[in-house]
Amino acid sequence: MRVLSLVPIIAGLLVTAEAHTTVYGVWINGVFRGDGRNVYVRSPPNNNPLKDITSSTINCNVNGANSVSTSVAVAAGAKFEFEWYHDARGDEIIASSHKGPITVYIAARSSNGNGAVWTKLAQDGLNGGSWAVDKLIANKGRHGLTIPSSLKPGDYLIRAEIIGLHEADVAYTTNSVRGAQFYPSCTQITVTGSGSAVPSQNFNFVGGYKYADPGITYSLYLKPPATTYPIIGPAVWTG
Repeated sequence: MRVLSLVPIIAGLLVTAEAHTTVYGVWINGVFRGDGRNVYVRSPPNNNPLKDITSSTINCNVNGANSVSTSVAVAAGAKFEFEWYHDARGDEIIASSHKGPITVYIAARSSNGNGAVWTKLAQDGLNGGSWAVDKLIANKGRHGLTIPSSLKPGDYLIRAEIIGLHEADVAYTTNSVRGAQFYPSCTQITVTGSGSAVPSQNFNFVGGYKYADPGITYSLYLKPPATTYPIIGPAVWTG
């Protein structure tokens, strides 16, 4: 029993800054739209995770409240993919130890991501023993969704988030050295088409995420390992 209790501690000691990640750019219908960092992606100053879910930085990361110069045009109904990286495009993406879910949300850009404005478009957690992060690594940093074909044209923020659960067996409020690691990223998009559906879930990350949530304080080190994971946030909106 003593050896098993040391597993999460040892795993945490082995994790370094080499594990961190952020978004490099996006793909639309299989076409790469170029390096998006600080162009159409509201990029943070580094690839470090967030842990304080009571701060507004959880919306779009550090610097995420600042708009960038460009918006990516995407037609409703198109395939939209994010491409993540660690230090250089095409590298290790994120450490394989950082298992966890990936979600995608959308909000009107005029909101700047503040408050109860977010609607969930996609989510992937644990399926058949494989985590969303495992799939991301296997797919060379890319994951995506189909933009709802009924979505009303307009300017939006589309937000992808990875949650690393490798230290989430203890809540950040209990031990600030540990806790779940959040990697949110917001991209400016302009949706085109003839849809009329307006996202209306009105989720607020500040207050909507709680350290007591079983999807935030969660142990990867159970014996036998868990076969399910409760993805946090609202249900996926389909339009």
